[in-house]
Amino acid sequence: MAELVSLEVAPVEHVLRRGRELGWVQYREGRMTGWSLTPTGRSEGERRLAAELEARGCRVAVEVCYERFLALNAEVLAVCTDWQLRDPATVNDHLDAAYDAKVVERLIALHGQAAAICVELAAALERFAGYGDRLGAALVRLRAGEQEWFTGVRIPSYHAVWFELHENLLATLGIDRSREGT
Repeated sequence: MAELVSLEVAPVEHVLRRGRELGWVQYREGRMTGWSLTPTGRSEGERRLAAELEARGCRVAVEVCYERFLALNAEVLAVCTDWQLRDPATVNDHLDAAYDAKVVERLIALHGQAAAICVELAAALERFAGYGDRLGAALVRLRAGEQEWFTGVRIPSYHAVWFELHENLLATLGIDRSREGT
């Protein structure tokens, strides 16, 4: 988390401990070890995000980027699915280099649009600045042959960062994922 926000570990740990005292975050051990928001923390975060949009006067700019993100989202998710499955009944075993190369090329083609959205989001709100670089870094590793950087779940893979960006947009705009698009 400290790396993600470009801060030293000690101050981030202090903030997390304070957040736990306030009931905003919790730490879990086990298979999915780490910090997570509590329902109270999610509400507080959404309140602060709404206040930030109001104070910066950038709601319209973020909404425009979100609409562009949504238009691209279906294509990004489809290419991720095609990376994982050859067809609805066949898992991609990644033994067909030509098939995989075509799927990676499709992601590369979509990445230009994704990067442009990230640049515009960062211009509206600085806290979106890292997404373009993180997506690009995952793509570089994927192109270098590290297949897990496409859809891996325990690393900042392309899909993982894309999902995180989506969640950040939903929270920033106060959109409930279950009601998205309705």
